[in-house]
Amino acid sequence: MSLFHRHAPLGGPFNAAPVADEVKLLGPMQQIKLPERRFKDDDLIDFAIVGVGSAGGVLLQRLARAGFNVVGFEAGPFWDTERQWVSDEAGSHNLYWNDLRITGGKDPLALGSNNSGKGVGGGSVHWAAFVPRFHPSDFDVYTQDGVGADWPIRYEQIEPYYELLEREMPVAGPAYYPWGKPHGYPYGPHPMGEVGNILIKGCTALGIRVSAGGPVAILSASHGDRPHCVYRGFCIQGCKVGAKASTLVTHVPDAIAHGAEIRDNSMVARVSLGKDGRTDGILYYDLEGVEHFQRARAVLVCGYALETPRLLFNSACPGHEQGVANSSGTLGKYLMAQAGNVILGKFDDLVRQYKAPPAHALTEEFYETDSKRGFARGFAVQTVGPLPIAFSKQLMAAKGLWGWGLRREMMDYNHWSPMGLLGEILPWEDNRVEIADGRNGRQDARDRFGLPVAQVTFSLHDNDRKLIEFGKNKVIEIMYAAGAKEVVQEQRYAHLVGGCRMSATPGTGVCDKFGRTWDVPNLFVMDGSVFPTQGSANPGLTIQALAARTADYLITQKDDVFHSNKRNLVEPPCRHTLSPPGTFTKGVPRFR
Repeated sequence: MSLFHRHAPLGGPFNAAPVADEVKLLGPMQQIKLPERRFKDDDLIDFAIVGVGSAGGVLLQRLARAGFNVVGFEAGPFWDTERQWVSDEAGSHNLYWNDLRITGGKDPLALGSNNSGKGVGGGSVHWAAFVPRFHPSDFDVYTQDGVGADWPIRYEQIEPYYELLEREMPVAGPAYYPWGKPHGYPYGPHPMGEVGNILIKGCTALGIRVSAGGPVAILSASHGDRPHCVYRGFCIQGCKVGAKASTLVTHVPDAIAHGAEIRDNSMVARVSLGKDGRTDGILYYDLEGVEHFQRARAVLVCGYALETPRLLFNSACPGHEQGVANSSGTLGKYLMAQAGNVILGKFDDLVRQYKAPPAHALTEEFYETDSKRGFARGFAVQTVGPLPIAFSKQLMAAKGLWGWGLRREMMDYNHWSPMGLLGEILPWEDNRVEIADGRNGRQDARDRFGLPVAQVTFSLHDNDRKLIEFGKNKVIEIMYAAGAKEVVQEQRYAHLVGGCRMSATPGTGVCDKFGRTWDVPNLFVMDGSVFPTQGSANPGLTIQALAARTADYLITQKDDVFHSNKRNLVEPPCRHTLSPPGTFTKGVPRFR
């Protein structure tokens, strides 16, 4: 008998007895059993959470642990990663929000797979899980640089939540991270892929500091019931291994264990307001298109930068004719994307760009404003690892290839090294989300429920163009310094945020520093749409950290959230006891 047959696999026998439909497999080792529906539509629940993605998943878990009756409404399915996900680029299209959206402006954004997800876990199931923190300067952009806007919070108020979520995901990275406010990470860095080695080589030759092996929310060693990364390159197609963090695997299981309910395939159409001006619940459609109304004492909208403004616009009612929570006139405005140019370098030696987490090394040496450059703010340079289909599209855009010419270049796929520019595009009022309702010159376009879809307008401004040009040329310089024989680039964008920004006063934003809307005291917004500015860091960590902070605020306020119109803006205590089990207390102490 062979060694394989004498010893059972670590995660249990393969092809074991069929798993019941109510049991969801979240990787080869983790599974949860979904309880029967807890609440009826006419039950008065404490919190209705719209969208169970990065922010919604954290809020759901925190509030359930605190003992509230909470239901998460998700437009997409509750994923079973073993039975519904595939290790295939083309086969992973259903992870993304591919419903109709309208895009326009002088520099229209590509909408869909690059910026939003549909299903429990939201965009976190197909993000690259790169999780650098924002810098202290990101919260004072207007004060320091005279552009953009200031946040109504400071770095010190979110810092404890950065540390908290870095353990809950958890995050692998260097023991010392030199940029922003220097800090370290609780788990050791990943080994370098060759794309990371090329970034290190190019930066070192130019005297540029670089971080190796993270910060990335992918397990560098097994953790609880999740195995370590096997470096196969399918991170942004949904991690079937379970090594990559998403709220589907990090927070949702603990939420369900503590009584939360998730209604998947439930499209929320409108936030309802009662005669007293407070929200009394949400209207939603199930998978068959049947309309329901769920009563709730408070509503938390976590639909992200396009769907959150869309929902609030579609919830217009007497007294809120221009959309709910829009007395400031800022709803949908100040939408931001980050410059996401991909610079491709061709090398004589093999690179194998897929053999590592896509993002696992970076430099933030150009993150802060330098007046000598002639523009405000800055950018980061990160590794990326497109699989062949995505890579072929980049070559088509960068080199104008088609047919046999494209096929010939694709034969050298393993000799190309891509790098990503991640640059801060400033918040501009004319970059916005509206609804395609046929009014005021807009298109009339609706989804299968008859709801007007999001209509996006986006244009670059002079500062943005200068930043992109400088950043692109710097990455090209790094590529050649690393030994590239040919360098080309594709201009693109990443990471939509804004549209419901938080503000210090009611006239300048949609919600306060905890996401509580200025107009409706028991209606909250908490996702990337609340960002006043976006920095040059991937937004996922900041979204989840803000959600954990808002959960602490809601727990501290108790019944005042449901009944009082008073606005207490005192910072809540950071509750480590609400972390999923076996997370906050683990990890190696790092530099702070």
